[in-house]
Amino acid sequence: MTASELFARVADAAGRRAGRPLTFVICLAVVLAWAISGPLFGFSDTWQLVINTGTTIVTFLMVFLIQNTQNRETSAMQAKLDELIISLEGADNHFIGIEHLTDKQLEIIVAECERRAAKTLRRRSASADAARELHALVEANGGAPSRRRRKPPAGSKKTGRARA
Repeated sequence: MTASELFARVADAAGRRAGRPLTFVICLAVVLAWAISGPLFGFSDTWQLVINTGTTIVTFLMVFLIQNTQNRETSAMQAKLDELIISLEGADNHFIGIEHLTDKQLEIIVAECERRAAKTLRRRSASADAARELHALVEANGGAPSRRRRKPPAGSKKTGRARA
């Protein structure tokens, strides 16, 4: 096992354990024991140094372990998303690997995606409006489509009366 594999295993195990309720309870118990022991040690500088040193060391180490776990999870997620993009016919393969771009480049891509999404929503909304109009027309004809009655085009002065 390589050092990288060992670190990944340790980071993963530490990350899983750090997020458990039992870990929180243990840490809380340590802090309470420290606080209760304050009068025994006269709230001395050494007593304060113990908690400060302990929490600093734990925090320092956890930053690296959690960051490693998060980096691996993010990379795995990106690989899964890239696979989905590749497998979708008509998908824009230019999005694969964009996580490596600069912030400014990503802002440009996000703005373009938001513009395209708004355009798609407007188109879908118009399509939904047309579907509602068609449904209303069908309902107005007794629930069955009629070939004899047609809705006049928008802006038309025709009444849309049935032909004889």
